[in-house]
Parts: sequence; C-alpha cells; structure tokens
Amino acid sequence: MIKPILMIWAALALVACAAETNNATRAQEEFLQWKFGLFLHFNIATFNNQEWANGYEDPATFAPDKLDCGQWADAAKAAGMKYAVLTVKHTGGWCLWDSQHTTHDATVFKKFKGGKGDVVREFVEAFRARGLKVGFYYCAPGNYDGKYGNTLPEGKPSLHGLPPEAAGDYTGFMKKQFTELLTNYGPIDLVWIDQWANKYTGKDWPQLKAHLKQLQPNCLVIANNSHKDEQTDIHSYELPIFRGKTLAEVLPATNQRPAEVCDELGPGWFWNKSWAENRLLPAAEVVARLKLCNGRRATYLLDIGPDTTGRLPDCAVQRLQEIGKMLGAP
Repeated sequence: MIKPILMIWAALALVACAAETNNATRAQEEFLQWKFGLFLHFNIATFNNQEWANGYEDPATFAPDKLDCGQWADAAKAAGMKYAVLTVKHTGGWCLWDSQHTTHDATVFKKFKGGKGDVVREFVEAFRARGLKVGFYYCAPGNYDGKYGNTLPEGKPSLHGLPPEAAGDYTGFMKKQFTELLTNYGPIDLVWIDQWANKYTGKDWPQLKAHLKQLQPNCLVIANNSHKDEQTDIHSYELPIFRGKTLAEVLPATNQRPAEVCDELGPGWFWNKSWAENRLLPAAEVVARLKLCNGRRATYLLDIGPDTTGRLPDCAVQRLQEIGKMLGAP
C-alpha cells in the first residue's frame, strides 16, 4: 500500500505546483494590462540637489509644505496610467514612514507635520481612492558615495544606503522593514527592488524575495534590470542606463516574458531646479515609447519627481494631460 500512497502524494504535489505556476502566470498577465505607470522619486534627495543621498543630510531640509499625493494620483489618472511606484527608501536610507527599527525615518522630519507625517500612507490612500495600483521602491545597500551629488562628509563612515541601525546585518534589517511595509499598508501590488544584486546582500536575494512573497503572496516583485525568471517576477529594463541605444534596441522585439521599462520624463529621477517644459520628453515621444513597450509585452513606468513643495511640477502635469489626450484617457 505504500507505493500507491506515494504516487497519490506525488500527483497532489504536481497539481499544487501547477496551480502555483498558473497563479504566477495569471498575475504576470494581469500586470501587462496595467500598461502605463507613474514612477515617483521623492525623498530627502529632492531637497538637497542630489540624485543619490548619503544619509547624513539634515532631516530639517525635508519640508514639503504643500504635499499633495492626490495631485500626483489625479495627474496619473489624467495620463491614463494604471499604477504608481514610490521611493519609500532610496540611497540615503531615509524612510518615508515611521519605522520601528530606525530613527532615520519620517519622525525626524520635524518640518513635515512635526514628525508625525507618513508619506507612504498618504500615497497608498490617494492612489487606491482613484482605482490605481500601488507599488513600493526600496533601494538595497550599495556603494553610492561620490556619485550623483553624494559627497560623504569627512570622517563619516559610509552607510551604504541603509539606516545606521542596519550595520552588521543588512539582510535581517531589510526583512524587518519589508515586514513593516507589507503589513501596515494593506495589499501592495508591486515591490520594486533596486540594486538587489549588490555585493552586500546579493547572495541573500532568494531569501529576501521569498520573505516578500511570504508576507504578500499576490504581490509582484521586480528585481531591477533582471531578466531571469528565478530572480524577478517581471523582467526589468531601466532605459536611461542604456545611453546611445533606442528603446527598440533595448527591449527585444522577440520578448515574450512579462516585462517593464522604466524611464524619465525630465532631466533626472529626482526633481531639480533644471526641470522645465523644454527639458521634458515630448508627449508624442512618450506615447510612442508606451505603445512600443505594450506591443512587446512590457509596461512603461514613467518617472516624475515631485518638487520641494511636495507637488508634481506644473510643466509635468501639463505634459501628462497632453499624453492622456493623445491616448484618449477618460
């Protein structure tokens, strides 16, 4: 009787495995129906003329006096976008929420709601209220000093992109913050991990990804610039790093795997003073790139950095409205 029982168990295991595969495939196919999304680079770098912060910035500089996540969501809706991804923690290690595992978080932004603000919550509530999907960008550790406006203060140790409390156990610290993000804000549709293959925690990526999936099985995980199914749910192409190549050259015409291309509308991921109408991608170019992506089984995630007031720049909002009109967005 042992052999038949083993055969039954094996058959049940195969059925369970097939069901899991079908669910993953269905989620990936549904992702492709999102088509167009808004990438929001907004953090302390916004207030310090940086692309890559280092964690030693004065938290008092974070002072968006007109933060309006509803404005972000309305602009996304006007453009025909279906989802958005916010940089909840970038290279400075500053967290846009009240994290129980560090003081490098929203509680020290005393010029923003007296340290009682939660940009993450305002973001998810505003976008959900308008029927849009929500995602979190989280930057893994790396060597960010001396690049893109990041000048490490003399005599200070590098924080490698995480809060100071992460020292000695980067992987364990990230797991704790992932638990907060995927426990305290309801269902999250997407987690977008940058620098996932870094030399500090890259070897632990399988367990980090598994931790995210354990917390929210239906949440898709993107490992930036990975094109391997075991590493990422969605193949990822960060267009601006392919200088000198067109989108058509970067995203293969033969692509069959669910994919995403992220891109910049203006001169940089984060807002800076050079943002102006004449430095934005033309609406027709955005629409052309969007259609090419969608035709090659990819969504198009377009970045706009909110400015120091906490609102999307007027020139960017106007461009999104132009795009929406060209797409016939409702």
